[in-house]
Amino acid sequence: MTVIVINPNSTVSMTQAMLEQARRSAPGLRFEGWTSHDGPPAIQGAGDGKAAAAPLLKLVSKASDANADGIIIGCFDDTALEEAANLADCPVIGIGQAAYHYAALRNWRFSVVTTLSASVPVIEANIERQGMLPFAAKVRASGVPVLALEQEPTHAALAIKEEALLAQQGDDIDAVILGCAGMVQVVEMVRESLAIETIDPVACAAKCLKWMV
Repeated sequence: MTVIVINPNSTVSMTQAMLEQARRSAPGLRFEGWTSHDGPPAIQGAGDGKAAAAPLLKLVSKASDANADGIIIGCFDDTALEEAANLADCPVIGIGQAAYHYAALRNWRFSVVTTLSASVPVIEANIERQGMLPFAAKVRASGVPVLALEQEPTHAALAIKEEALLAQQGDDIDAVILGCAGMVQVVEMVRESLAIETIDPVACAAKCLKWMV
C-alpha cells in the first residue's frame, strides 16, 4: 500500500521531515513524499493557501493517476482539501482534519497552537466546517513563522512550548494540537512539558491512512 504525502509548499526539508514522521508512525505502509515546487515556500494564511492550491491539485491528480492508495495533504490548513478529495480516486485527508477527528474520537477538548496569527482564521473556519466546534477551545498563535521551525528550531520550540503551556493553564482542555506540519521538529519537547496530551497531526494522518487503506 502506497500513501503519498504531498507538501503544498516548496520547502523540501519540510517534506522530508513529514515523510520520516509518517514512516515512524505507521510502519506498515509505504510512504512517498512529494513537494509542490510551484507552491509558496510556506503557507501562512489564506493568501498563501490560495497560491498553493492549483499546483497542489496537479500533484493530487498525478498521485491518483499513479494509483496511490491514499494521499495526505501535508499542511495544517488542509489546503484545497475538499477539491483534492473530489479529484482523487483514493482517500485524501488533511493533517489538520486527522488531528481534529482523533481528538474527537477520544472525546478530548482541544486547543490548537499554530504559527502566525494569519493562520488563525483559516484554522478556525476549518474546525467549524468539519463540525469540530464542540471539541475546540481556542486557536492560539505562537508568533513563530513556519520557516523558523527549521532555521531557528530552539527558539521556535521554546515559543511553541510557552504557548502550549498557556493553553494547558487557561483553556480547560484535554489536549494541545500542534498546528503546523513543520512542528514535527518540536513534538517531543512540547510533549515532555505538558501534563495533558500533545497531538502531532502528521502522525495522526499517517495512522488514519493505515486503517483507511
